[in-house]
Order: sequence, then structure tokens, then C-alpha cells
Amino acid sequence: MEKQDSLQKIRSVANYQFGSGAGEALLPKKVTIKFSKKTGKIRFIYLNNDLLATLRARDGMLALTLCGARRLLRKFPRPKFRVVVSNDVVDFIREGRNVFAKHVVEADAEIRPFEEVAVTDGNDKVIAVGRALLTGREMLVFKRGVAVKVRKGLKGDNP
Repeated sequence: MEKQDSLQKIRSVANYQFGSGAGEALLPKKVTIKFSKKTGKIRFIYLNNDLLATLRARDGMLALTLCGARRLLRKFPRPKFRVVVSNDVVDFIREGRNVFAKHVVEADAEIRPFEEVAVTDGNDKVIAVGRALLTGREMLVFKRGVAVKVRKGLKGDNP
């Protein structure tokens, strides 16, 4: 597959998954696309040797990295795609721990279960990325249970 066709495909996925304009914000023209050696399908998307996202084989959606989430959040105003946690748990979340509903202080009301989200502190700095297990509204109402299954925390990654 030609690079331009591949770029257009993953930009379309990003626009579908995150909203209009997300493809261009997340994936500039100078990205490097890596393909699976087994299947030949798009697998990883890099920008200047930084992994932005992985195209998941199971559902064809993008799994964001911390770097990719930062690029995306620059495009969309708060609270879009964000789950904001209380300051007293920021260090735990940075270590890769899951976000519990009782620690969520703000969340995008449009978030639905199994969507990719960025977990931020009160200053809108990305501290983790993961998959929502609740809707944005449920995250604010529930006092028990996991709100976001964190895939990667900031600790060990460049801020």
C-alpha cells in the first residue's frame, strides 16, 4: 500500500474515532507507518521516532500513546477525550494504576465505554492513556469501580 493511501486510511480512522479534524492533528504528513510482517497491515504510526498510536488488529481502531494523546488534546478544547483526576492520585496514575470513579473530578460527557481516553491532571497535562470502562457521566456519578483501565502511565516516559 502506498504511504499516501495508508496515511489517508489511518486519518479516516482517527476522524471516525475522535471526531472531525483529529486525523490531521494526530497524524501530520511526515509520519512513518510500520506494517505487520505477518499480515502486511498497518500496525504502528511514528513521528520523529516517537510512537503516536497503534492500529489495533482486533477492531481496527487506534490505541493512543502518551505522545499521541498530547497531540490530539492540543486540537480539542477541554474536556474533550479527557478524564481529569484529583491531585491526590496523580502519582499513582502516572505509575500506570487504573483510575477509579471516586477520583474523577471532570470527564467528557460524550465518553462511552471502551473508547480511548487521555487521563489528565488539573492543569490539563496528560499523565496516562487508557480505555474508558464507564461513560463520562457515570465516571462523575459513581463512587466505586474502575472508570479507566490505564494502558500506559507517564512514569518512565518523557513528559
